[in-house]
Amino acid sequence: MNDDIALNEVDELKDQLAEVQNLLGKHRLVEDMVRRQEMPRHDIVEGMVQKQHIAELHMLFGRLPTVSVALILSALSEEDRLTAWKEVGEEHQDDILELLSDEVREALVGDGHRPSRKIMVNAFSLQGGRLKQITVERSTDFASIKPIWVDLVAPTPRVREWVGQQFGLELPDPASLTDLEASARFYIEDNGELHLHSDFLLDMADESRNVAVAFILHDDILFSVRSEELPVFRLQRHRARTRPGYVTDAKDVLLDLYAADAEYSADALEDVYASLESVAKHVLSTHLPDEEAGSILAEIARQEDLNGRIRRNVLDTRRAVSFLMRGKLLEAAQQEDARQIMRDIESLDGHTSFLFGKINFLMDAVVGFININQNQRVSKLTKLSIVFMPINIVAGIGGMSEFSMMTQGVPWPMAYGVFTIGMAIVGWLTYLALRQGEQREARRKLKEASQLTGRPASTN
Repeated sequence: MNDDIALNEVDELKDQLAEVQNLLGKHRLVEDMVRRQEMPRHDIVEGMVQKQHIAELHMLFGRLPTVSVALILSALSEEDRLTAWKEVGEEHQDDILELLSDEVREALVGDGHRPSRKIMVNAFSLQGGRLKQITVERSTDFASIKPIWVDLVAPTPRVREWVGQQFGLELPDPASLTDLEASARFYIEDNGELHLHSDFLLDMADESRNVAVAFILHDDILFSVRSEELPVFRLQRHRARTRPGYVTDAKDVLLDLYAADAEYSADALEDVYASLESVAKHVLSTHLPDEEAGSILAEIARQEDLNGRIRRNVLDTRRAVSFLMRGKLLEAAQQEDARQIMRDIESLDGHTSFLFGKINFLMDAVVGFININQNQRVSKLTKLSIVFMPINIVAGIGGMSEFSMMTQGVPWPMAYGVFTIGMAIVGWLTYLALRQGEQREARRKLKEASQLTGRPASTN
């Protein structure tokens, strides 16, 4: 009896997986077909068609149990998994992540393509060596917990006010965290409060940007305030929740956030490397049309912007960690963790410098191809003008009054017909002479190249 029930559950799960894969397959198929079609209001049509399958997928995940959704996500390919994850309701995400493997969990949590849109306050306390997350909706929720980390995402002024009153401090507005001076970003108040304002990278499919985050260390509690959800924070939360002893106090949380930020920046740099490798294959091809060159220039510019943001991000993290080390605010083990973060940042700094050089090379190469294409068009126009130059001279002679005297007694249709044929012959001979000269020049260059390489010249 139990075996029959288990088999039925397996069959039902297979059917659900097949249904999810079918919806994702239709989504990709429609996406490819619509993008290949030339039609007015292309973006609107594409969005309307795609939303149908995405809405069905969202509704399906809403009906399925948490365990089934976790098993389905584990069975999908990486690309399909990221697409499907965006349609899982936020209220179920944490429960689903707990059931996934570490590799799948970190890939989903580290994906920056779906920032949270909820206004929320989360408190984290240590229980059994792990962080326990409690969603806080009112000040009375703090009465039963002793947090080491209070995380605020897009808090309203009212939320910042009652959280600040609960712990006796003033929380800053995330929209005002724009000061670049170190004295305004990293400082210690007279009452011992530690303030740090740092930038964290948010790398999404359509854009990348740096998001300002304010940290306040007050009474051994870390307060973080930011305007939107960040992959680094989600990754840190789930690591601390699933790994006993991962953090022991508020300073550990702060250092691990900076370490995760350096790790996230490294992953973003790997994506930049992969994108530039793909671009290089096109740039180093034998022919690059102007339309393709334009799209490649746009992609190079996007990667340059991302590389610049990564560099700014790691430099800002270096300043923050250096401030913590110089201020002697860390324990011995934490000092070693901070030094490791600094070493990681040092290696990332070298990579960003290398990528800037590679980006400049590819940019110059693409611009060079555009110039070559332009020179080829100018060369064709020049050849055309050379072909018509003797024709113009002959035509000028034919338009003189002396031509009528020379052809006196010859019917004018015959005279001008022969004259027109003569102009065509002159133009054709000029074209053959130009072509012969080009072939001779090409053979000469090929012979010189064969002498340099030691290979026989091809006759083709």
